[in-house]
Amino acid sequence: MKSLKVLRGRGIVEGRCVAEALVSKKPISFLGGVDPTTGKVVERNHDLHGACVKDKVLCFPHGHGSTVGSYVLYSLAKNGLAPKAIVNRWADPVIVVGAVIANIPMVDGVDVSQIKTGDLVEVDAYKGIVKVLESAQAEG
Repeated sequence: MKSLKVLRGRGIVEGRCVAEALVSKKPISFLGGVDPTTGKVVERNHDLHGACVKDKVLCFPHGHGSTVGSYVLYSLAKNGLAPKAIVNRWADPVIVVGAVIANIPMVDGVDVSQIKTGDLVEVDAYKGIVKVLESAQAEG
């Protein structure tokens, strides 16, 4: 499948997947911001409020908040609600630890504004590459 865009970054946690993107312009705090029993973003006034991270390529600038957020990512994975991959502008240590213990492929150094919610993306964290395979909206 031909790529519409190829974004190069740095692989943080190895892995590969193809899934629909869920993109935020805001940082995410997993502790208190994402419900580990539903996979939904519950942080008030967040641009993804109500969206579920399950099986998505979760794209956001960076994480913020408590180190317990790493365990929330792990809990999401144990509950079958984790994202398929995480793509960040820059990797926050809390998100990195969570991705490592939950075995979620992760890439950073990517301009996430180049990806739109609903795009079909391929994440290759072995090579640090994110490809937009299909656009969510027809180019016009």
